[in-house]
Amino acid sequence: MNSAWTWSGWAALGVFVLAMVGFGTALSGYSQVWHPVAVLGAKGVPHAVAFNVFGFVLTGLLAASAALRLRRHVPHDAGWPLRVGTQLILLSALGFAAMGPLPLDPSDLDNPASSLHATAWMLWWVAFVPGALLIALGLRGRQSWRGLARASVVAALLVLFVALLAVELMPAGLAQRMGYLGWLGWLCVASRHRGA
Repeated sequence: MNSAWTWSGWAALGVFVLAMVGFGTALSGYSQVWHPVAVLGAKGVPHAVAFNVFGFVLTGLLAASAALRLRRHVPHDAGWPLRVGTQLILLSALGFAAMGPLPLDPSDLDNPASSLHATAWMLWWVAFVPGALLIALGLRGRQSWRGLARASVVAALLVLFVALLAVELMPAGLAQRMGYLGWLGWLCVASRHRGA
């Protein structure tokens, strides 16, 4: 079981990319550059439930298993920044998974269903950014964890940039995918880190 969890970050990345590309190709007129990922799971879209199961729920649960593994393998003398950081990373993964059972309603983006999806998305990035930065802070001075500390800073800044600024500078779909892939890439580093 432990070796399977070692690959959970990579599995999350693979499941997400396959779901995004596969369901995106099957949906007529869908653009990976212009359309948000959530459109693939929106109410009334063909195969939306299947996309939500794979693209959000399964990806999020795999991400959560990577977060749990990291939390269990942090150094025994880790202080509160590292422990709180790993808890926030777990919360972020659960927020991502929650986007699946809380799909957008494209006919009314201001209704409660769409608002709940937006709340889950916000939980994903609002928990990840400080979580990753706290992990970087908690790993300061630990040579064997230096790679994860650096990756944490880069991923946190990328996700923050995407959430707050990137949609003003580039197509929304492209910006969102940059953030998701940055987060998933960080999970790959975290789940395979030799210090973990």
